[in-house]
Amino acid sequence: MVKLFPPSARTEFVDLVCGGMSIVAAARRVGAVHQTGRVWWAQSGQMMALSMGPVGGLADPAPSQESPGRALNLAERGMIQMGLRSGMSYARIGELVGRDKSVVWREVNRNTSDDGVYYASVAHTKAHQGRRRPKSLKLLENDALCRLIEVWMDDGWSPRLISSMLALYFGGDETMQVSHETIYQALYVQTRGALRADLAEKLSLKRKQRVPHTADRTKNSPYKEAFKISERPAEVEDRAVPGHWEGGLVIGCDGTAIGTLVERSTRFTILLHLPNDHTAETVAAAMIREMGDLPEHLRRSITWDRGTELANYAKIQTGLNTTLYFCDPHSPWQRGTNENTNRLLRFWLEKGSDLSVHSPEDLRRIAAKLNRRPRPTLNLDTPANRLNQLLQTAA
Repeated sequence: MVKLFPPSARTEFVDLVCGGMSIVAAARRVGAVHQTGRVWWAQSGQMMALSMGPVGGLADPAPSQESPGRALNLAERGMIQMGLRSGMSYARIGELVGRDKSVVWREVNRNTSDDGVYYASVAHTKAHQGRRRPKSLKLLENDALCRLIEVWMDDGWSPRLISSMLALYFGGDETMQVSHETIYQALYVQTRGALRADLAEKLSLKRKQRVPHTADRTKNSPYKEAFKISERPAEVEDRAVPGHWEGGLVIGCDGTAIGTLVERSTRFTILLHLPNDHTAETVAAAMIREMGDLPEHLRRSITWDRGTELANYAKIQTGLNTTLYFCDPHSPWQRGTNENTNRLLRFWLEKGSDLSVHSPEDLRRIAAKLNRRPRPTLNLDTPANRLNQLLQTAA
């Protein structure tokens, strides 16, 4: 007669083996014969994954507990196991563990055994074995892979693109695949690989060392106390009220630049003459000079990106009696009206050209041409006509 064991007996057996006990001793502990124990262990999917000692136990069992951190610890995996046995959803288990449901889903899909059961101790031991150090480094051992990466980087390819193409070309050969992070480590820490020392100069940012993700990049930002774009009133977003502007720079060669300001409701454009530089002091003076004659109700707010040219924003707010709002970091697209206008201005202010050759009269002429251009967004009306209507209404 075949003896039936409850699921808890098999779970206890797996926990004992993962804790370092031999298969024979663990099977005896739960009341099973050693042949049954070997079947259970094989079905758990760990016969080949884990290193077995001479007496059937683990050569290097995982620690029973770890401190909380980025990786799941044994206690969290135990709660996942309990939740699955109780029929809980991934979202509910995530709430209990204090992790996102996607973390639970990945953990279960990664570590469910061949018998369809998730064992916390098995999952934890596999994770522990996977993190064992030292590990061999592909970019120290594989000269062919290093040379191929160097060829592609000499052609301007990014590490992320190289990683993707390696996976595409060598889908069945893991020895010729490497993550973009491994390439970055080999570039910035020469002991992590055998790539040429000068390859870091091929990166688009040409940094000589990495910026840690944990670095506080806002610590010295001039915009720590400034208003964020999310704090703008709703009237700015729907263009219902005139007087809200977006600004930015059009950049030319050798650091030359021209400032641009666009009113959101009329698309009327003002160009700022910046002949020598575009420092915060220069840009502030130009904005106050060009916008100072506008009626107060037509300079309610200005939205800019986080370029250092507007670091003197407090002076602008005071001089124009307006409010400055700033885009989120690395999100210049949030001032889309200005970006689109700058694209139109490239007809006269070509990329790579010397923008310092344009006099204030030249800029006024260019702005006038753009402002007299019919716009589909204005039902083929012109920005100049729309602004003139607002000025007449105010008068």
